[in-house]
Amino acid sequence: MSSLSSVSSLSSDRPRAHARRFVRRPWRLAAEASALVIAVVVAFPLYWMVLSAFRPVGEIESAEPRPWTLSPTLDSFRRVFEQQEFGRYFLNSLVVAGAVVLASAIIAFLAATAVTRFRFRFRTTLLIMFLVAQMVPVEALTIPLFFVMRDLGQLNTLGALILPHIAFSLPFAIWMLRGFVKAVPEALEEAAYLDGASRTRFMWQILFPLVFPGLVATSVFSFISAWNDFLFAKSFIISDTSQSTLPMALLVFYKPDDPDWGGVMAASTVMTIPVLIFFVLVQRRLVSGLGGAVKD
Repeated sequence: MSSLSSVSSLSSDRPRAHARRFVRRPWRLAAEASALVIAVVVAFPLYWMVLSAFRPVGEIESAEPRPWTLSPTLDSFRRVFEQQEFGRYFLNSLVVAGAVVLASAIIAFLAATAVTRFRFRFRTTLLIMFLVAQMVPVEALTIPLFFVMRDLGQLNTLGALILPHIAFSLPFAIWMLRGFVKAVPEALEEAAYLDGASRTRFMWQILFPLVFPGLVATSVFSFISAWNDFLFAKSFIISDTSQSTLPMALLVFYKPDDPDWGGVMAASTVMTIPVLIFFVLVQRRLVSGLGGAVKD
C-alpha cells in the first residue's frame, strides 16, 4: 500500500511541476530575450570597429554607411604596422600592464590578509579609506599626480604610468580579496600551525592557492585599466615619445583636418586582441573569482 501511495503521489506531482515550469517559462523567455538584446547592444560597437578596420577608405567616408562591406581590405592594418614606433608602443603597453597586474596582485594579497587576519587599531578606518580612495574621480587627481611624478623625476618614464595604476587598482583589489581571505576558515590555519607550518608557508602554500581565483578576477580589471589608459599616458609622457603606449598610437592616425578613421579603427582592433587573449586564458578562474567560490 505504501508503494502504491508513493507512486500515486509522484504521478500527481508531475502535472504540478509541469504547470510550474509552464508558468515560469514566459519570465525565462523574457529574461533570455533581454540578455540577448543587451549583448547585441554591447557587441555592436566592437563589430563596427572591426568592420571599419577592414573597409576601404571610400566606404568609411561614405554618407550612407552600411553594416557590411563587399570589398574588405587590409590597407588600414598595413598603415598601422608600417608605423616605426608601433612595436615600441606595444612593448611599452605590455610592460606597464604586466607590472601593474603583478605588483597590485601581490600587494593586494598581502594587504587583504593583514586586514582580515590581524587585529590592530584603526583597521576599520583603513578599510574605509580604501573605499573612499576608490570613489575619487581619476581626473581630479591628474594634476596633483603630475606634480608628484615631476618631483620624483618620473615624467617621460614608464614608472609614471605604472605607479598611478597600481595605486588606483589596489582599493578594489583589497576589498575584493578581503572576502576571499575571510572565507578561508581559521581552523585550516590552526591545523597548518599544528603541522609545523610557519605563517609565511601558510600564506603562500595554502592561503594563496585558495584565493587565487579572486586574484585572477582583480588582475583582469587591473590589466584592462592599464592597457587602455590614455589619460595618464597623455599627461605624464610629454616629450619622450619612445615611452608612449598603444593608446597614444591612435593620435598618429587622428588629425583634426584629415583623420584616418581606418587607421584608428585598425589600431583599436589590434589593441583589443591582447585583452581578448588574456581574458580567454583566465576565463575559468575569472568565473569562479567573480562568484566568490572558495572551497574548504
